[in-house]
Amino acid sequence: MRALTVRPRVADSARLDDVPVPDAGSVLVRGLAVGICGTDREIVDGDYGQAPPGEDRLVLGHEALGRVERVDGGGGVHVGDLVVPMVRHPDPVPCANCAAGEWDMCRNGQYTEHGILRRHGFAADYYRLEAERLVRVPHSLGMLAVLIEPASIVAKAWEHIERIGARALWKPRTALVTGAGPIGLLAALLGRQRGLAVHVFDRDPTGIKPELVRALGAEYHVGELMDVSDGADVIVECTGASAVIWDVLSRSARSGIVCLTGVSHGGQRMSVDVAQLNRTIVLENDVVFGTVNANRRHHEAAVDALCRADASWLARMITRRVPLAEWRAALRDEPDDVKVVLDLEA
Repeated sequence: MRALTVRPRVADSARLDDVPVPDAGSVLVRGLAVGICGTDREIVDGDYGQAPPGEDRLVLGHEALGRVERVDGGGGVHVGDLVVPMVRHPDPVPCANCAAGEWDMCRNGQYTEHGILRRHGFAADYYRLEAERLVRVPHSLGMLAVLIEPASIVAKAWEHIERIGARALWKPRTALVTGAGPIGLLAALLGRQRGLAVHVFDRDPTGIKPELVRALGAEYHVGELMDVSDGADVIVECTGASAVIWDVLSRSARSGIVCLTGVSHGGQRMSVDVAQLNRTIVLENDVVFGTVNANRRHHEAAVDALCRADASWLARMITRRVPLAEWRAALRDEPDDVKVVLDLEA
């Protein structure tokens, strides 16, 4: 079968290989689509990634949609089901969180991740998993279900925001999202579904992003973040840009919550007034927290959110669908891209 592989930590080593169909796992899944994100591009650039033990190449892809082809045993999935595989596996020890199904909150860091860390990904014609690692999705979502994995990240973010907010009487009205990439747009979608007035800040004044934000009933902003960020009850930071992170940390409302979802690149130094930041956070009862990955309930919440969303709006988020044979084009970052998807059936 075909699989898009890379030699981790070796730049530009990606290639389309012919590999055996895997034999471990009770459910055989036919790959339908894989979303491309910044993590994939960084692995291809040699920044990180780790192949499974005893192997020197890693199958890429973690934002996936597939169809069940065969089931050896029970487990709640059936032939023909559309499924989304979960990315992270709990560590083998396991820590207390992994043992409780909260592997996204692993305490000892011994987890593995498909297409990223010591487990092959899903950019392949077929893959096998156990049934409990698959999330069934409605056929009505079709190809749009490839957005469930990134949507699960923001579903977790919003769950934790609301859990933190419940520490006191909390009736949020406004949310600021920084970055109008896929995570930012999905964060804005979930904010609007919660009835909040949502403001989205991005650097790009043109293209489809402003249209997508306004179609949600949210406001799109460019220019200086300080002009739009003061007083937001919730801030979801999705860029990972150091300057943006610094700006948002001190600009929430009193008792505000800042959720960091973007992963920063190292090497950029800034001169900041830590004492003033500390003073603001302490005296205003602010909370700043980071979030990554998602567990089963977050995937299920993402399914619910996408099913309630306007399907035509979700479809516009997928700005390019690229056949697997043309994978190089999918990995190129084009100016008008929002979400690029590898079509494994084309």
